[in-house]
Amino acid sequence: MSAVIKNPNDQRALVSLRNLNKHYGDFTAVDNLSLDIQEGEFLTFLGSSGSGKSTTLSMLAGFETPSSGEILVDGKSLVNVPPHKRDIGMVFQRYSLFPHLDVRDNIGFPLSIRKRDPKERERQVDAMLRLVQLESFAHRRPAQLSGGQQQRVAIARALVYEPRILLMDEPLGALDKKLREDLQDELRHLHRRLGITIVYVTHDQEEAMRLSQRIAIFSHGKIVGLGSGYDLYQDPPNAFVASFLGNSNFIKVKTLGNAAADFEGQALAIRPTAGVTPNQDLLLMVRPEKALVLSASEALAQAPSPGWNDIPASVLETVFLGESQTCTVATPGGTRLTVKALSGNAAALQPGAQVRVRWAASDACVYTQWNESDLAKGAGAH
Repeated sequence: MSAVIKNPNDQRALVSLRNLNKHYGDFTAVDNLSLDIQEGEFLTFLGSSGSGKSTTLSMLAGFETPSSGEILVDGKSLVNVPPHKRDIGMVFQRYSLFPHLDVRDNIGFPLSIRKRDPKERERQVDAMLRLVQLESFAHRRPAQLSGGQQQRVAIARALVYEPRILLMDEPLGALDKKLREDLQDELRHLHRRLGITIVYVTHDQEEAMRLSQRIAIFSHGKIVGLGSGYDLYQDPPNAFVASFLGNSNFIKVKTLGNAAADFEGQALAIRPTAGVTPNQDLLLMVRPEKALVLSASEALAQAPSPGWNDIPASVLETVFLGESQTCTVATPGGTRLTVKALSGNAAALQPGAQVRVRWAASDACVYTQWNESDLAKGAGAH
């Protein structure tokens, strides 16, 4: 039985997934997944295609039936409850609006099929039009709207009957970058105003970081990382999460003790790591922005601080990014590292230049176990 992943605030969960499995023949899409979701939370399922995130969302919505396991809302099972009786709103990547209805009637449709009082229906539709700022578009049909406006109609339609839970499956994936960012801001503000529970699916790391209170990172049908974007980025629980979320340098070393390791014949300081044995393989992860790259003259003028590592390297490539630049370097043993540097010393970081790379031992995560496939998305030594 898998451990239940809970919110650290430890409130009573609104949604509980218990030992959830979904099989398609011999393929396991969701593998013994357990998770608690708190009322009012904005939780994002993040993962690559085929990781199980959308299948999990579909089971919560009622569009897929679990092979085994339980889905509870307020402690009551939803497994045998049809989608339209789950009090759950749903927004898809494709807007799924009715082309023959105008904006007002599209938004009001869920109320019509629930046979709400006409006056109450009009009041709620008016409130939704104001919420998504589409009052002046109320009588336009979907074909007369932009993609962003259509998606706002879809969101209003999902919210109009006041569900406790809103599920969103890649809802902004078809929009251009600027419009996507604008709607991300709108979604954040909507969540703050309404306090609704939102479960959001995306493969976009930046979108997950911008929107979410917590992120659940999926891989092969399992949740392999869960927490705030800040915590998952700063201190990833495993090498896969470190590789998947943001850019990473991976450095393979061998232990010299619980707080020291050998790298290409040089001793490095590492975070104290319990349970390691002499000459054990370890993996260090350093974010590019946590490392400094110094020219030869800068390195001579500035000795490394206590607790910092200092290794030689040569510049392979420098890419100018405005206020900063990304510098790719190689160590004498051939390990490639990526470092973000200020643009002021661009002239000293041209290809072929000899430099020193420094980072604090406290800024490097230490992993005693990893798979080579975990590192496929990361930078540095693989």
